[in-house]
Amino acid sequence: MKIAELFSSLQGEGKNQGKPCFFIRLAGCNLRCRWCDTPASQTGGMEMSIDTITERFRQTSLPYVCITGGEPLFQGEELEHLLSNLHNREVTIDIETNGTIDFRRFQQSASICMDVKCPSSGEVSDLSLLAAIRPEDSVKFVVNDDADCRYAQEVMAAHTISGEVFFSPVYGTNYKSVAQFILANNLRARMQVQLHRIIGVK
Repeated sequence: MKIAELFSSLQGEGKNQGKPCFFIRLAGCNLRCRWCDTPASQTGGMEMSIDTITERFRQTSLPYVCITGGEPLFQGEELEHLLSNLHNREVTIDIETNGTIDFRRFQQSASICMDVKCPSSGEVSDLSLLAAIRPEDSVKFVVNDDADCRYAQEVMAAHTISGEVFFSPVYGTNYKSVAQFILANNLRARMQVQLHRIIGVK
């Protein structure tokens, strides 16, 4: 597999925010989002065997793994083998994906966090995939301004989303305005700032 990095940290986002986590960041992505906070993972990466990755995780003794990118579903066949190895260890597994590649084949082994791209990102997600989101999955909107918030609201109104919905303001933008938008529109969403950026860890 092409790996951008392996590291342990606190989960900064999503439904497991704050939990100690082993991150498997895969290299390669089909998008070039304006707000990407790991642009180095869009290309390149180092080749690493699934056994080596699994062993690196085993050495941490952590019960939770997040597979992210880049776009992890880019390496779908290898990812299935990795998930099989990890799943046999009875750990909690999250996959963060940009919502452009069908993730249903991976749901038996992991929880999905689908990042729906808002207008300011310069990219577009496949909204038809929202129908496959289960209660144990989640959806994240990275929002920069009112236009992004309105887009997220429209998507939520047009699609049934069974999992939890997060509004994640771009780091350093006006957090208060996002909070006010959620409250003013009575949205069934949780606002969540990027914990890892605030406390200064990966």
